[in-house]
Amino acid sequence: MTMNPQARQLNETIERENAHVYAMLSDLGRAIYFPKVGILSQSAEARAKANRFNATIGIALEKGVPMHLDVIQRTLSEYEPKDLYDYAPPAGKPDLRKAWREKMLKDNPSLAGKSFGLPIATNALTHGLSIVADLFAGPGDAVIIPDKNWENYELTFGIRRGAEIVHYPLYDERNKFNSAGLRDALLSCRNRSGKAIVILNFPNNPTGYTPTREEGDEIVAAIRDAAEAGVNVVAVTDDAYFALFFEDSLHESLFGKLAGLHPRVLPVKVDGATKEEYVWGFRVGFITFASESEALLDALEQKTLGIIRATISSGPHPSQTFVLRALQSPEFDTQKLEKYNIMKGRANRVKELLDSGRYAGAWDYYPFNSGYFMCLKLNGVSAEQVRKRLLDAYGVGTIALGETDLRVAFSCIEEEHIEELFDTIHRAVLDVKEGRA
Repeated sequence: MTMNPQARQLNETIERENAHVYAMLSDLGRAIYFPKVGILSQSAEARAKANRFNATIGIALEKGVPMHLDVIQRTLSEYEPKDLYDYAPPAGKPDLRKAWREKMLKDNPSLAGKSFGLPIATNALTHGLSIVADLFAGPGDAVIIPDKNWENYELTFGIRRGAEIVHYPLYDERNKFNSAGLRDALLSCRNRSGKAIVILNFPNNPTGYTPTREEGDEIVAAIRDAAEAGVNVVAVTDDAYFALFFEDSLHESLFGKLAGLHPRVLPVKVDGATKEEYVWGFRVGFITFASESEALLDALEQKTLGIIRATISSGPHPSQTFVLRALQSPEFDTQKLEKYNIMKGRANRVKELLDSGRYAGAWDYYPFNSGYFMCLKLNGVSAEQVRKRLLDAYGVGTIALGETDLRVAFSCIEEEHIEELFDTIHRAVLDVKEGRA
């Protein structure tokens, strides 16, 4: 298939600005582009110049505003129809993108003085990861993730794009983050395609672990070592549970430390309002690239917009408006702190119970200090059997992962019920051990 001239021009820009990043692109990543001459570009020109009639875009107008049903607008009366019913730009509402960038700088001091692009709105985190997969992953490429991971990585990078998932143990023998294992996995890519996509998901799903500052430095050093050894690294920070840091761990994304690290490292931040602002159903996320080159950032944005145009066209406008309104509210920080303290109280109560000794022998637990989850390592019983016993006998839902691990989402349990929850899990473990299940 002949390559589109616009795609070729973007590729030439990327290769000129950083040949290593060009080498990271998948076949689809090289072929994709955002049409400069098409419906959206012509509509944008008409919005600016058509002062009599604008008959370009496929929405309906009535009395100068987007047509709408009163049964819907009545429930959204605080918002102008133009901020709800019209299409959002493929890259997202401009004011939202700027507000999210300002939030990133406030939350991540290590980004100060670093060069990174304007966040591009996605249809939440999974969509952002899917864009990364489309742009950079292909058959035979290595996607490096820990052995305790979110199962959707396999679907997004492995099944959809044909990449090979490479695991390393999340914890080392000291129950610390296994930076040596990460480094070995990265260096193993020298003998493959010479490219690695590494996903750094902190707080981790399913364990709720975020590395310490020292461990964070070790992670960055491992990625630098791989780059200096000739590996082109797409370093993706999946910051789905960002800001829910309850103990002495990293309290910002590694994206800031990865920005400007090495010419062979392309940092990509995937984050969003989904978990951070407790708006799971709004489906508002962001993807952000870091590079010293503005031209490279612009080319990557154009390719990202091409992926968005070819898949969802643009994200939902109402939820982007809702998130923007929240970010602009003077009550935003106060209300977020209130919810953070509730979540921290739940996590602390879980740890207090687990460290009390009352469940001795039934399980160990993996280190956790952040996020929504924690993971039990059951002793001498099958996690799946315990999961089924909890569900069938006690009406309690948990997630079995592998033979021994049971994930518990303390995020959705009121603090006063956490003791009952873990007592019930303990009872189910004893049931299975004693043959009552």
